Amino acid sequence: MSFFEQYINNSLIYWIVTIAYFVTILSIIGVVISENRNPLKSLAWVTVLLLFPIGGIILYIFFGRSLKDIHMISRRNRRRLLERSHESGRSADSQQLLGAEGRQHVQLGRSLVGANYTDGNIVEVFTAGPEMFAALLDDISRAKHYIHLQFYIIDDDATGERLAAALEEAARRGVAVRVIYDDIGSIHISRRYVKRLRAAGVEIYPFFRVKFPPFGSRINWRNHRKVCVIDGHSGFIGGMNIADRYMTGGKFDRWRDTHLRVMGPAVASLQYSFAIDWNFMGQPLVDEPAGTERYAPAGRGVGLQLITSGPTSRWSNLAFMMLKAIGNAKKRVYLQTPYFLPTDALLRTLQAAALARVDVRVMMPGRSDSTILTLASRSYIQECLRAGIKIYFYEAGMLHAKTLVVDDDFASVGSTNFDFRSFEHNFEANFFIYDREINSRLTADFEADMALSRRIRASEWRHRPVLVKAKESIYRLLSPIL
Repeated sequence: MSFFEQYINNSLIYWIVTIAYFVTILSIIGVVISENRNPLKSLAWVTVLLLFPIGGIILYIFFGRSLKDIHMISRRNRRRLLERSHESGRSADSQQLLGAEGRQHVQLGRSLVGANYTDGNIVEVFTAGPEMFAALLDDISRAKHYIHLQFYIIDDDATGERLAAALEEAARRGVAVRVIYDDIGSIHISRRYVKRLRAAGVEIYPFFRVKFPPFGSRINWRNHRKVCVIDGHSGFIGGMNIADRYMTGGKFDRWRDTHLRVMGPAVASLQYSFAIDWNFMGQPLVDEPAGTERYAPAGRGVGLQLITSGPTSRWSNLAFMMLKAIGNAKKRVYLQTPYFLPTDALLRTLQAAALARVDVRVMMPGRSDSTILTLASRSYIQECLRAGIKIYFYEAGMLHAKTLVVDDDFASVGSTNFDFRSFEHNFEANFFIYDREINSRLTADFEADMALSRRIRASEWRHRPVLVKAKESIYRLLSPIL
């Protein structure tokens, strides 16, 4: 073959590869645009694909695909579970005791996800890992029928070992024990740990197991819920995981978090949430054993509504609920979150509330476990300060609480961070609380944390180093896909 012919052939191959390459890039960009997502999110993906084509394609395969068309459970099974949940809770006319805005908020939750509202609940608030874990182990030790436990992180450490021992002992008593852990969040869990529990009779499975290459696309869709149900009698939900750092603080002085223990009809909602996730993993529909004793309603008690959300949801359920609550605020909005990356709608709603002279306060960690998310979070602070939102950096450890307090009778506690990932990509669960006493408790906790925090002033924030501002801006650009 002559030099000329070889040159022509090489040039032809080059142009074929180049054209195929650009067609692939443009096709993926077309898919991103055609999905009609949030424009900011679409723009972030288009930017990544144009600037880093090869890496962008890989990232999109792993992190960019939509699950909106996936059904977690069949309509028949969902209907069966809903019937059981509604039978267990007292929802009839009890919401009439709420104000007009409260009733409207409850209706929003029903429209979004069919969420049942119940009163007659008893709620215990925990702000430290040792107290929460002690209560959880105590309830596990009393279990007679079943234990349904789900955490984003179960570490194979001292705390994880204590939990394993308690579950093993329960299984030996004849209690049905079912455990869900997230395959990415619980990356440190060992095969030995799982085999040990299965050998004791515990049914334990990872959520959305990630195996390369066949299931690499699952890596972005994480189950971030922290839910536990024991005998339909008590339930737990909040921001704490099973790991030593929630007990001892790890590299931080302490991990400050908020978790709830619930007794009453609302426990049925937690059971419903767990049952859907369990069935989604290919496991049989969970049936409660005959003779299960539920906790009797405690008079009017605390009004609760469980809202779940995830990438398979038609709506951004939790974002909608928070938008409604913040938009209705008359006196105050207190928000605690480890990562502050709000959607444009939520940011504008917070700003509008502050400009209307509502006392809006946002607390985030002064030092976080994620440098990237910290820098991205801080890119939003200047816009908040301009609107009159008060910003606090918690400095007594790692602030991991996910709480929202609005006025005197509304609050939210659960697994949801105030960021794009929790609102769009993760499977999350929050209790929305319609109660003055619990609101007062959470308000007092927030104010106690303020004494351990540093308020950020606008004059101080404007004078931070130019390089820091540049890093914040770069990560801000990518915040919709972080």
